[in-house]
Formats: sequence, C-alpha cells, structure tokens
Amino acid sequence: MALWQQKQVLSVLLLIILCLVNFVSSHENHFYTAPIVTPLTDSFPHVQVDLGFSKSFGASNIQFLSNGSMATLALDKNSGSGLVSRSRYYFGFFSAAIKLPSGLSSGVVVAFYMSNADVFPHNHDEIDIELLGHDKSNDWVIQTNIYANGSVSTGREEKFYLWFNPTEKFHHYSILWNNYHTVFLVDNIPVREFTQYPSIYPSKPMSLYATIWDGSEWATHGGKYPVNYKYAPFVVSFIDMELSGCKSNPTETPVPSSCGKSLSSSLLLDPVNGPEFMKLSQQQVEAMDWARRKLMFYSYCNDRPRFKVLPPECH
Repeated sequence: MALWQQKQVLSVLLLIILCLVNFVSSHENHFYTAPIVTPLTDSFPHVQVDLGFSKSFGASNIQFLSNGSMATLALDKNSGSGLVSRSRYYFGFFSAAIKLPSGLSSGVVVAFYMSNADVFPHNHDEIDIELLGHDKSNDWVIQTNIYANGSVSTGREEKFYLWFNPTEKFHHYSILWNNYHTVFLVDNIPVREFTQYPSIYPSKPMSLYATIWDGSEWATHGGKYPVNYKYAPFVVSFIDMELSGCKSNPTETPVPSSCGKSLSSSLLLDPVNGPEFMKLSQQQVEAMDWARRKLMFYSYCNDRPRFKVLPPECH
C-alpha cells in the first residue's frame, strides 16, 4: 500500500474515533456520582396520590396503582394527562419520585409545578420543574423556572443535564418554597436557589400539578424535534408524593394570617418556616455549586442576546 493510501486510511480511522469520542462525551459525560447530602425528603411524610390529588385533565390516561400510593400518567396522540392537588398552599415542601418514559422522547414534557393561573389569570405565580424529552433516547434535561405576579414575558429559566438515567428508576424532584427563598432539588441535591426578591417572588397560594403533555412547539431544540407518536403512549410514574405546606385560601394575600406563625411550640402551620429552612446548609451550598458547575448548560442570567438589560436579580 502506498504511503499516501496508508495516511488516508489512518485519517479516516482517526475521524471515526473522534466522532465516537464526541458522541460518547456529549451524551454520557454528565453521568456523575453526586455529592452526599442530608435528604430533605426524609423530613416530610408521604401522601397517597389519590388522596392528595384529583384528576385535572386526560382522566382516561391516568391510573392510580398500589392502593393509591402510585400514579401513572400517559401521553398519546389524543391527549396528555395531569393531576392537581386537592388543596392550595402558601409555602411548603413539595416532592415526588418520578420515573420518566424510556425510548425516543423528543417533544415530551413532564412537569411538576405550582401555579395559581386558574385563580389569577392575569397576575399569576408559578414555580416550575419541567423535564424535557430529547432527540436521543434517555437524554432528558431539567428546566426550572419562576414567574411572579404575571411576569410571563420574563421567563427565568435555567437548564441542567441530569447525572443519571431518569428512565431506569425513580428519582426525587422537589421544591422548597418559603418566605426566604425557593430551592429546586433533584435527589435532594439543590440545583438552584432563587432568593426572595421584591415584586418578582411568588406571593400567592398555589396548587401543585403533575402533568405530561406535548411540547413539540418548543421543548426539544426550540421545536426542531416534535413528538413521534409512533412510540406512544409515553408513560410517566409518580410515587413518594410529599405535600407539606400551609393550606390556604387562594384569594387571601399577600400573606395568609395563619401561615408562617406557630400557634404553640409544638405546632407550626408553615412546615418550612424554621431556622433550618432559612438558608442552605454548607453541605447543600457545596452540592449546589457542584451541580451548577458540572450540569447547568443554560441560565437566563447569562443570556445577553435575549436581555439587553439583565433582570435585576442577576446582578
């Protein structure tokens, strides 16, 4: 074989190796061993899904299993499906262990979020955990977002890779919301903290939702990859639901009088008003720093093309 032919073959082999390395690194380099933290999910009781939630939409695609301790929600070509909490809450700790649909999931959105848009359609608050299907099998990402007082024109999105395969087993996704900050957690690792900030902080009681729906228009690369219903139904499972909050009248604002005050040393109506919830522990701070360094790939605070003037909390 001539020398130039050998060089050509070697060049092709090198190109193939580089492509394989890039493919593996782009899809697996975010699979890490997470730091150890004290699990907040152990501090609050579980509720039966069928007792804590009612069916919001797509009732035929919802099943309560294991005596009501588990729910499955499905998305098919006819409908998505969703649950809504039977009570509204002002502050609290809200969590679910979720197992996401396996296989090709582009355009599929699984959401675990709080909202009061049904009561305040023009001035609503929202705290979102959205799990977004991707164009590659099992390659889900998590998006967090906050709206306050109807500020829907300014999304406060941050996106993260997950450090595990979320379709193989259940993982915990949690929201801590109190008068000091809102914290998003994945398997008890804080991935984002949004500190109480005037006028842009959720200020009214909200319901908790668990849903699956078609986000083809935006969810995967800005809508580049829509849902492929050849792989339907897409089924998500929820267990270990936690609804530990101050139950409130949705129209009592800005702060329900019964929330955030203890009637006695043994009774605290707001379960996340204690000093241990005022700020993150050093262990949690270090874990959040790990998550943000390793896994965050988008933050609105770094999006200069989108914001000519960055939102005030970004400074």
